Amino acid sequence: MIAESLRVGWQRARAVLRQCRDDRRGVTIVEFAMAAPVLIILLLGIFDLAQMAYVSAALHGAVQRAARDSAIESADTATQDKFIETLVRRAAPAATVTTKRKSYYDFANIEQPEAWNDANNNGVCDNSESYTDENKNGHWDADVGKSGNGGANDVVVYTVDVTYKPLFPIPWVDGSGNNRTLSASAVRKNQPFALQGSKGSAAGTCS
Repeated sequence: MIAESLRVGWQRARAVLRQCRDDRRGVTIVEFAMAAPVLIILLLGIFDLAQMAYVSAALHGAVQRAARDSAIESADTATQDKFIETLVRRAAPAATVTTKRKSYYDFANIEQPEAWNDANNNGVCDNSESYTDENKNGHWDADVGKSGNGGANDVVVYTVDVTYKPLFPIPWVDGSGNNRTLSASAVRKNQPFALQGSKGSAAGTCS
């Protein structure tokens, strides 16, 4: 009698287990719950890259135009900077836009140091080494460029940096970790609306 009861109970348990194994109801929602986080992260990544590509394209186009328009005598650099800021913020609201201009006597001078006698071969003007004050600011510079839009025939490097928060920031990342930073530069030679200023030739001594 006991053996028969155990046998019947085992058969019923096997039947229930077989029914659970064969029952496919609810499988889809379980599979979706497993795949959804990966899918959502993938979509957020796609949106982030798409916005970055859009902002980058707008930024580079605007910088090229602003640099070209800034090369004339009557150029208003503040207006050009504002133009870039307005255009970029259409794609990235509340973006921080930082502009910088450096002028050089010619293309060969870009990001080059002022000439000096590097007696100790350490790549820095020091220990009473003599130098030529090419940009006329009274001290030796590792970059001979002067801040600003320069004058006639000067070569200007125009750089714009943009920092913005994506439309869909990463939830578990706080503060600046969610920021995106893009940069664009353009090099233009100012029009010959006057005689170009000469390079400095005064000698100096580094401390």
